[in-house]
Amino acid sequence: MSTGRGRSLASLLVAIVAAMPWVGKSAYDRGGNGIPAFANIAHRGASGCAPEATRPAFEQAVAAGADYLEMDIQMSRDGHLVAIHDTELDRTTDGSGRVGEHTLAELKALDAGSWFNRAHPGQADPAYAGVRLLTLDEILEAFGPERRYYIETKSPELYPGVERKLIEVLQAHGLIERGSVVLQSFSADSLKELRALNADVPLIQLLWYGRSADGEWVEASGNTPPLSSSGVADLRAIAHYAAGIGPNVEDGEQRVVDAAFVRRAHRAGLLVHVYTVDDTATMNELIDAGVDGIFTNFPARLDRVLDRRAD
Repeated sequence: MSTGRGRSLASLLVAIVAAMPWVGKSAYDRGGNGIPAFANIAHRGASGCAPEATRPAFEQAVAAGADYLEMDIQMSRDGHLVAIHDTELDRTTDGSGRVGEHTLAELKALDAGSWFNRAHPGQADPAYAGVRLLTLDEILEAFGPERRYYIETKSPELYPGVERKLIEVLQAHGLIERGSVVLQSFSADSLKELRALNADVPLIQLLWYGRSADGEWVEASGNTPPLSSSGVADLRAIAHYAAGIGPNVEDGEQRVVDAAFVRRAHRAGLLVHVYTVDDTATMNELIDAGVDGIFTNFPARLDRVLDRRAD
């Protein structure tokens, strides 16, 4: 081989590696600034113990040692970002109709806690009755920039401009430069808009795999091909705009995520943060499979699992 040809091949290899940022990266490096090597993600706060996405749920998540306070963000009719999962108010408040049809004042007047006492009598607390929905600003002011936040743009197609508003709020609180926030969505378009607004915030592409009529695992939003034909190259397409993926662990008690799935994602340079896991046996199985984080309604339970594994 001639020296010139050798230099050309070496340059080509350097260019290929430069274009593949996942090569040689640890889970921490892949995640970007501030993401721990393993993340205990409190799903809507400690929502197995308190009304989801309310102050008691977030306070209990902090006390449980969660790495992230996770929440879904929607927009009121008058443009305020509010933490609530459902696009409809009926399940978790005493209101009705779509979130976006109400002003912030109307949303703040709702009882967002009494439903939990009825639905979960074993976890009921009289103090939960009458708790209020929170704006994103209120959450960030209450828990501070030292806390980590994991925020989803929920149904962003219903809220034009929600991405810009979200980035503005996060920048105002100094969270992006501190590496204290991860943003997630099922909408690839929403994530790409967030990236265009600020390329420094780590993004997670949420995925939902369900069984089709012919028994194939199909991703509901079309973000990946069916699981049987989805390879590293398909996941690398996600890695062009996201730091990781957030797949469902199972559907209908049939497991989606296994060690092979995680290895494929890691080869593509993606973190794997799975949802939503509440039993300790499955937590241990997924940690053994190599996942980088777990969404859970019981962050104290996951914290105990991690402590036992560290001993």
